[in-house]
Amino acid sequence: MSHNQILKGKKGIIFGALNEASIAWKVAELCHAEGAEFILTNAPVAARVGQTDELAKKLNAPLIYADVTKMEDLENLVDEATKHFNGQLDFVLHSVGMSLNVRKKIPYPEANYEYMHQTMDISAMSFHRLMQTLWKKDAMKEWGSIVGLTYIAAQRTFPDYGEMADAKSLLESFARSFGYHFGKNKKVRVNTISQSPTKTTAGGGVGGFDAFYNYANKMSPLGNASAESCAEYCVSLFSDYTRMVTMQNLFHDGGFSYTGISTDLMDSFRDPAAE
Repeated sequence: MSHNQILKGKKGIIFGALNEASIAWKVAELCHAEGAEFILTNAPVAARVGQTDELAKKLNAPLIYADVTKMEDLENLVDEATKHFNGQLDFVLHSVGMSLNVRKKIPYPEANYEYMHQTMDISAMSFHRLMQTLWKKDAMKEWGSIVGLTYIAAQRTFPDYGEMADAKSLLESFARSFGYHFGKNKKVRVNTISQSPTKTTAGGGVGGFDAFYNYANKMSPLGNASAESCAEYCVSLFSDYTRMVTMQNLFHDGGFSYTGISTDLMDSFRDPAAE
């Protein structure tokens, strides 16, 4: 639901809206409701396995496919976006991640390094590559906002999350390091949002996801944050209400990140004989 269109007049790029379960899909719908215009982009393979084209038609948004591992694709994307909008961008969402080791259920100690290299390239280095492209082309307006999606496995160990945890750690470091330069030189904000486990296509590929989703839901005082509420958080970071927030990893997880144990979980471990 629109709240007086807090993004009215703002223009941006949204990566990763694969299908209706995608967080980026929800972000695109809410940005549209809040008055923003944007380019949708996804990997070329999404043309076969996703529904990004349906969303583009629904929201009347241009769709430009781009391989985030190729500098020329990102350069073309940014050039086409600034040409379409006849000027600089106000916001960019990076919602990109993939691990073949995780998909193929290869245990972390036995990781295939070729796959790991691809994971880092797609899931983390793409964020730096994107920001470098935006930087070199001076494509961001002052007080613009760049947001990447991450997960708390960057700080804590979740065995089945595998090398994606390493990729997310690197992603968050890029946000801080590049965020300094973007802030100092161009007054542009860079942040990451650490989201609850969310039932997306990517999330579902992690082993034991359903069990962990339920665990996190019991652990979090507010429960797991939904994709829709994450979209609202993204929109707030794209808006002018968060102009002084940058270089932050912002937990959006119902309190999971700062909870040691919940009463629900304690109850599940109680020994009735000891009561």
